[in-house]
Amino acid sequence: MTSPHRVALFATCFNDVMWPETPKAVVRLLRRLGCEVDFPVRQTCCGQMFTNTGYADEAIPAVRAFVEAFGNYDAVVAPSGSCVGSVRHQHRLIAARAGDPHLAAQVEALAPRVHELSEFLVDVLGVVDVGAHFPHRVTYHPTCHSLRMLRVGDRPLQLLRAVHGIDLVELPAADQCCGFGGTFALKNAGTSVAMGLDKARHVRETEAEVLVAGDNSCLAHIGGILSRERSGVRVLHLAEILAATEDSPA
Repeated sequence: MTSPHRVALFATCFNDVMWPETPKAVVRLLRRLGCEVDFPVRQTCCGQMFTNTGYADEAIPAVRAFVEAFGNYDAVVAPSGSCVGSVRHQHRLIAARAGDPHLAAQVEALAPRVHELSEFLVDVLGVVDVGAHFPHRVTYHPTCHSLRMLRVGDRPLQLLRAVHGIDLVELPAADQCCGFGGTFALKNAGTSVAMGLDKARHVRETEAEVLVAGDNSCLAHIGGILSRERSGVRVLHLAEILAATEDSPA
């Protein structure tokens, strides 16, 4: 296993504000695997919310801020397929719109070094068994951005299968969207809830104790429905399962 010397944690604003235990779990996990992890305090939103709602010009400062915060690191790791997808794809479009060749070059150089957690572990560190211990029945939901934009494939499942004590069960219709979709859930609430209900039903069919995914945004949507249904299923980010050990269970 080889490790880049300096890894920057891109916590994402969603996790930083609402689910801080997830980025903390990323730090514990990466340090356990021998990485030197920094948290650049100048980081802010990647600008995805601006871009997705048509405010491309307003996203330009966010792209500049991202490059300034993370440009000097060997690798940037985030517990969010959604935000990493934005950095890799939308940032190029925003930089081109800004008409700034220097910014465009910076974005082009940085984008390949920004990784979703499972990509980084499997493809960069070359590790599948991260020493995790999680003796629970678990099912996995592949979020749309990680599945379709980043094409992480079965990397999260490879990592989960190697977790000691886990009972990993397949989620029916796993590749179907949960209905969150960021601003989609706000603009199309009825459709979003209907899709979420379908996803929650499939989760219950597995009789899993825990639903895991790589994006807390989707877990918030599905988890809210599961909670209102009093299903007893809890939701947990992939990082928190991978960071769990016999001495410090998630």
